[in-house]
Amino acid sequence: MLSPVAPKRPHRLEKHGDVRIDDYYWLRERDDPEVIAYLEAENAYQRATMAGTADFETHLFEEIKGRVKQTDMSVPYREGDYRYYRRVEDGRDYKIYCRASIGSEVEEILLDVNAVAAGHEFCDVGARRVSPSQRLLAYAVDTIGRRQYTIRVRDIASGGELPDVIPDVAANLAWSSDSATVFYTRQDQTTLRPFQIYRHRLGTDPAGDTLVYEEQDETFSCAIGTSRSKRLLLIASYQTLSTEFRFLDAGDPTGQFEVFLPRARGHEYDVDHYRGRFYIRTNADARNFRLMETDEGRPARRLWRELVAHRDDVLIEGFELFRDHLVIEERHQGLTRLHVRPWSGAGAHDVAFDEPAYDAYIDTNREPETGVLRYGYTSMTTPVSVYDYDMATRERTLLKRDEVVGEFDPAGYRTERLFASAADGSRVPISLVTRRDAPRDGTAPLLLYGYGSYGISMEAAFRSSRLSLLDRGMAFAIAHVRGGEELGRRWYEDGRLQHKRNTFTDFIACADHLVAEGYTAPERLFAMGGSAGGLLIGAVINMRPELFHAAVAQVPFVDVVTTMLDESIPLTTGEYDEWGDPNEKGAYDYIRSYSPYDNVVAVPRPHLLVMTGLHDSQVQYWEPAKWVAKLRALKVDDRRLLLRTNMDAGHGGASGRDRQYRETAIQYAFLLDLVGLADSTLHSR
Repeated sequence: MLSPVAPKRPHRLEKHGDVRIDDYYWLRERDDPEVIAYLEAENAYQRATMAGTADFETHLFEEIKGRVKQTDMSVPYREGDYRYYRRVEDGRDYKIYCRASIGSEVEEILLDVNAVAAGHEFCDVGARRVSPSQRLLAYAVDTIGRRQYTIRVRDIASGGELPDVIPDVAANLAWSSDSATVFYTRQDQTTLRPFQIYRHRLGTDPAGDTLVYEEQDETFSCAIGTSRSKRLLLIASYQTLSTEFRFLDAGDPTGQFEVFLPRARGHEYDVDHYRGRFYIRTNADARNFRLMETDEGRPARRLWRELVAHRDDVLIEGFELFRDHLVIEERHQGLTRLHVRPWSGAGAHDVAFDEPAYDAYIDTNREPETGVLRYGYTSMTTPVSVYDYDMATRERTLLKRDEVVGEFDPAGYRTERLFASAADGSRVPISLVTRRDAPRDGTAPLLLYGYGSYGISMEAAFRSSRLSLLDRGMAFAIAHVRGGEELGRRWYEDGRLQHKRNTFTDFIACADHLVAEGYTAPERLFAMGGSAGGLLIGAVINMRPELFHAAVAQVPFVDVVTTMLDESIPLTTGEYDEWGDPNEKGAYDYIRSYSPYDNVVAVPRPHLLVMTGLHDSQVQYWEPAKWVAKLRALKVDDRRLLLRTNMDAGHGGASGRDRQYRETAIQYAFLLDLVGLADSTLHSR
């Protein structure tokens, strides 16, 4: 067992008369050699503890990689005079972005990310925008993992880079109609809050770029994009409960942006523009949102006309505008619906889906002058599939289904939709997938995944890597807990601020239900979550440590009080409406009551694997590092407690396909070993 790290330079934290002594506050000092040595020691301990499954881990990596078609291409989509697509090649980690002109098979390579990533341990291309002239590509690259990007511009025909290089920006940009002006977003260099929009003229020194908008409210961020009509540039200012849009004619890049509708506390709205009209998704007098329209030049709210009314049981999540149709992405009873509505008013309908749990979404549709909708579909047994859907005839055409290399038959698996009863009577959805021959007598191991924050819904989607669990007899389930929006806006509101504990108790209710129904037993029950889902894991193993055999916490947000009191950390000020502002005593006391780091006590706990990244800008590495240090100091059992820090990555983990597969293999090896399934044997079909 690794010896607990000695407390150094204990830090006294006091707020509202409550004193907390943080023995591990010193781990925040990223450049301190002692901190790096501590992280490296924990990494060495993790490797040593799992040395017995090293060969199995390698086998899992090869198995996971072996299911993925290593040379593959996406379905091309049309934009302007070209078909755009991406492809991957065997032996190369990153995507290659390409295009071909309509009617031609001659390929132009827009960007080979493998070349961009050469010499870097990490690489993320966070934005790619082709100019309206279709001759230039602007793209943003991060080679550290801290989401601080550099924008570059490439001449597509020659492949040569223009001298325009704009460092230390967000992954957000847009072109004006002249293809000579790029708008981009700068971040506060301390908090990384996107708060300024700049205008850059190609061929000029970026040091002289023009500031066109600055977001003064520290709880808001901003971004820029282009409307569906491509006639307008749109600046969105946004925070948890409010939005505000500005617009400018894309043909007049030096003009002044005009406010569409001033921000108001509690009013969230999205705007798009097409064929001389604005279309607005708004929660004004509509908790689950409704859809409005108004004529160009008449943005005043009193002039809006209702297109789609609010419904108590249906959440409007987004929409897409076409020549003859409006397509609305809705969520009902936790599942996504694609509702097609002709502008003529007759023939409105939902695209038909057959499975009890699935994910469907509007895919890339860059050209509105069409009667065909491109959409994606997947379920826990069906790989990602791309369809073209004739909105008039309702005929759908399968264009591509991701291939699972090897012996894979969807009929060998079963997906179910279950509901657990929470303490207050709420019915919490569960999406479950197992092998069809899996027993239901409590003997099967089961991995329960959860998130439950920011209104983000967890989708019942396919992952070929998950077959390495399923084919060894482990079931997989998603707990659709409050804090997400699976059951509408109320589901989100009932899982944030002073209702945050519902997220944790919902997850526990789902675990109890799966045990009671014979899907598993506590000694074979595992939990997993990442980021805010890592907070969920930390909270539930504090509340019910005996319920789970083991847990994996990925980049976990576990030091909630300290982080939300530190306005110098990225995301803090913009998330007071998600977690509460602990500068207010009521919010402080409530957060303090569940913050995992602040509620560690000396009791037996599940086996625990914690994963983080040194350059994480969203959940700083020191949160999981401090948490593990405190857990280790108060450890009273002989169960595994492992911390793995990726020294070359940030919040999203490793970049590149192979490195991502290896991280998954580590997690799976940890889980499978704990139920005696750490071998290369798969069940026969």
